[in-house]
Amino acid sequence: MANPYAGGGTAGAALASARGDMGDGNGAPRAADLDASSITLGRVVRSLWRYVRPHAVSLVASFVCSAASVLLQLYVPILIGQAIDCMVAAGRVDLVALLPVLHRLAAAVAVAAASQWVAGYCTNRLSSEAVRDLRDDAFDKLETLPLSFVDAHSHGDLLARVVSDADLVGDGLLQGMTQLFGGVVQIAGTLAFMVSLSLPVALVVVALTPLSALAATAIARKGASSFAAQQEIQGELAGFAEEVVSNHRLVALFDHASADVAAFDEKNERLYAKGERAQFISSLTNPSTRLVNNFVYAAVAVVGCACVIGGWPSALTVGQVQSFLSYSNQYMKPFNEVSAVATQLSGALASARRLLALLDADDEEPDAADAVSLDDPAGALELDHVSFSYDPAKPLLRDICLSIRPGQRFALVGPTGCGKTTLINLLLRFYDADAGTISVDGHDVRDLTRASLRSAFGMVLQDSWLFRGTVRDNIAYGSPGATAGDVVRAAREARAHEFITQLPDGYDTVVGEGGLALSQGQRQLLCIARVMLCDPAVLLLDEATSSIDTRTELRVQQAFDRMMRGRTSLVVAHRLSTVREADCIVVMDAGRVVEKGTHDELLAKGGAYARLYESQFAN
Repeated sequence: MANPYAGGGTAGAALASARGDMGDGNGAPRAADLDASSITLGRVVRSLWRYVRPHAVSLVASFVCSAASVLLQLYVPILIGQAIDCMVAAGRVDLVALLPVLHRLAAAVAVAAASQWVAGYCTNRLSSEAVRDLRDDAFDKLETLPLSFVDAHSHGDLLARVVSDADLVGDGLLQGMTQLFGGVVQIAGTLAFMVSLSLPVALVVVALTPLSALAATAIARKGASSFAAQQEIQGELAGFAEEVVSNHRLVALFDHASADVAAFDEKNERLYAKGERAQFISSLTNPSTRLVNNFVYAAVAVVGCACVIGGWPSALTVGQVQSFLSYSNQYMKPFNEVSAVATQLSGALASARRLLALLDADDEEPDAADAVSLDDPAGALELDHVSFSYDPAKPLLRDICLSIRPGQRFALVGPTGCGKTTLINLLLRFYDADAGTISVDGHDVRDLTRASLRSAFGMVLQDSWLFRGTVRDNIAYGSPGATAGDVVRAAREARAHEFITQLPDGYDTVVGEGGLALSQGQRQLLCIARVMLCDPAVLLLDEATSSIDTRTELRVQQAFDRMMRGRTSLVVAHRLSTVREADCIVVMDAGRVVEKGTHDELLAKGGAYARLYESQFAN
């Protein structure tokens, strides 16, 4: 049986999330941001190579074609210089020598263009495929992270790492690396051609080059830290926006929009300031290097003229001087473009580090090597002196002892924050107890595989979770192999069939994200049908009727009654009217069990349960 977890949390937790509050109301601390700053450049390169290596053919083809295109483009100035030297004076052109040069020139330009296209195609293909694999691994990582990790980090920031950061890695790092390779080939090729023409003039260009390189390197180094800070704030802003948008109704309900807008503006201003600084620093590179390059170009022109007129420091023709001037520009071009490449690489490296920090996070603790599968569970639950806390300094559950027989209907009641929902999280091993043991059918939950343990439970929460898809798909979410007849049968048992058939397309009606087009009661009935289709041995109801009206609650409660027949049931509720028929009601307060018994027994005691009951039904 698949896990029919319905998703969602309490309204209070959702509102706290929308306001940007930290913690979960039970003392669960928010973890610090994922640390990306400690990941070295070498580590980034080695990690990305794992994603590039399977596409090595595209990488090699890109490098070969890029090198061919650069070398052919460098050959063009030689041919142009030769063509110029074929023109002796006005009306005196050596056509016999000129025509072969023009043929070679046309061929070089055509082949260079074709090579450049192939190199671009291979680079884009490599980038897309590598980023696809990287994003797949990042999303798979999200599926293997423990619930404690997901609870402790901004969901928007995690999504930003998987989506936008992965795109920046592809657009910046992978493509920037190929641009750097082309630049290295261009520098080496240009230098070789210049040396072949005149070593002294080539040395003039080489001697002045470090000025441009030093300026670009210094500026790029300054910009790298600014881009890293910019990416961090982008993740923080995305997380905040996701929380507010996903809880828009609660934000509007509590009139918190102006405060959220102010908080967003503050984060956005910080992002603007960091982004402006990063862009300003990176934009200094281009004009700085161009200033140096223009100086180099002027120096080559002066020395070239001296070579033509006086033959010193070496004899050159007018065409060769023209070739040298072209080479001086091409030699410095990679340094001119370093600003764009540096900007790409700085942002991409920051994104790559953020992605790797996510991939480095510890997975959920694996099942024990000798873990067994829970087959045909009967639904017997045992909690023996269980204690747990999210924060060691703030104990939550203390010495909990419960014994639930198969088929019994148990209820957990008590004030908010007393640990009721946390107890359910321990049963499902979303968290592990600090002390004591939890057993299902006599097996310690830590000795069972998580998949088989969780498949024994069906869970319906206060906030019903529906995804964008048909009604049929939503009901069959926990049972992919269910037939259309199985889905209809489950809907009938959940008393959802009637309203489903009244929808525009019945079971094929597309439910929007979150099911907002349906009423809360209808969404809850679909979640009940989903659980009934899975046919779990143990049913967990966590405030499942607290957010619907009393009339709808009666209908939903009837569906619950049908579903709980013959099943072990554990109901968490604040509305005591929903737990009167429970075989045993457990009253919790401050993480302890303070009372146990039936509804009538607890009322007769006149203790904590009686006070809760009287507070709800005093009139």
